[in-house]
Amino acid sequence: MPSTRSATLIRNGRVITASDDYVADVLMRDGVIHTIGHALEVGGDVLVIDATGLYVLPGGVDTHVHLENVIGPTVTCDTFASGTKAAAFGGTTTVVDFALQTATDSPLGAIARTQRSAESQVAVDYSLHVIVTRVDAQVLQDVRHAMHHEGVTSFKMFMAYPGVMMADDASIFRMLRQVGADGGMVALHAENGTVIDLLIQEALEAGHTSPRYHALTRPAILEGEATHRGIRLAELAQAPIYFVHVSSNEALKHIVTARAEGIPVFAETCPHYLLFDDSVYQSDDLEIAKYVMTPPLRSADNQKHLWRALRYDDLQVIATDHCPFCMKEGHLGYRLQKMRGKDDFSQIPNGAPGIETRLVSLFDIGVMQGKLSLNRFVELTATTPAKLFGLFPKKGTIAVGSDADVVLFDPNASQTIHAEHLHSHCDYTLLEGRTLRGRVEKVFLRGQLIVDGPQWLGRASMGRFVPRGEVRAF
Repeated sequence: MPSTRSATLIRNGRVITASDDYVADVLMRDGVIHTIGHALEVGGDVLVIDATGLYVLPGGVDTHVHLENVIGPTVTCDTFASGTKAAAFGGTTTVVDFALQTATDSPLGAIARTQRSAESQVAVDYSLHVIVTRVDAQVLQDVRHAMHHEGVTSFKMFMAYPGVMMADDASIFRMLRQVGADGGMVALHAENGTVIDLLIQEALEAGHTSPRYHALTRPAILEGEATHRGIRLAELAQAPIYFVHVSSNEALKHIVTARAEGIPVFAETCPHYLLFDDSVYQSDDLEIAKYVMTPPLRSADNQKHLWRALRYDDLQVIATDHCPFCMKEGHLGYRLQKMRGKDDFSQIPNGAPGIETRLVSLFDIGVMQGKLSLNRFVELTATTPAKLFGLFPKKGTIAVGSDADVVLFDPNASQTIHAEHLHSHCDYTLLEGRTLRGRVEKVFLRGQLIVDGPQWLGRASMGRFVPRGEVRAF
């Protein structure tokens, strides 16, 4: 049961932030970090937890998740309740989801609708990006209102999926110009959607229907072209820009060049691009539908460039793009999921799960293999996402006055991943059967213990909407 005591002291843990690494006591009181010091003395009203041998990390901040997101005729299979519970077990205490502007409503309507669904379910704190699919004078007015009065300061736009979510260059430019001037951020899905649609049509006309053709019709060069175009639009607008799910060196080389020129370009990659490569697509097996995400997995050589960019800050964030769809049709009542595309790869909903395994998988393949320092690990998974999207210093660090979102992590433990042991509604994990080093032991949300080993102490609706401020990373 959750403790009824007024405060909690984490004693003798190894505190890791983006810049620090030291052993200390951390006192959490009234939802925030109250005191950090050595051998702190506390009264009997304080619960004391011995964290000797454990890392004390800031709760993870995942700025790219899709919970209850409608995608064509179906919906991602995690609710706000199941998805945020899975996030908590994975050491993530803040997520930023998406409110989709439909053809008939405004960004403000999208925010209100998504909040209504989320507020009674979320088990961790959350915020929203708005997906803007139509731009006119009224939409721009609503965007400005959302930034100044709703605490929503980031907006996603698509250069892919024509006729569904794709925005033209002029619309992207108008959004960049206004949002950037107001201190916010436009996040861009960069792929050349019209050429991809042509390649898909040609593949299907040639009888190529299996899932592996998803990757073959979305080549890296089209991610690179769209990334370059997005950068130039941002440069003209004199605005910052953020690229989601960067998967290839074709895109990355334009980001590196632009940053060297002083253009405020930021970008994320995702764990699946670091864990897997395009060798998974070498058959016509329907199981490959598990790996149908956008962009698709790239070659192992691209992974080398992604790791280099993570080390040298040309990529600033590792987010999950958790976009789960079930492999088994009808699992938990979900329909039109991955098997919708068994006879036509273009009908497979794009996306994969990952919200619960982000921290431990990156600790295993990044920190334990010497690719990332502990400080950089925290920077990529908590601090910089919080800074870029206006959550810092409330979120993303361990400091006096910050929210007491704290993870106790055992670097010496190991675990074997199985979908049946995870908390997502998704019926598979890309990491099935893989043994990883490191384990989340305890998770605190604003000082409340919500995960204690395998025990769930949190509850639906305890998460709060977090209004966000201006970009803080440059």
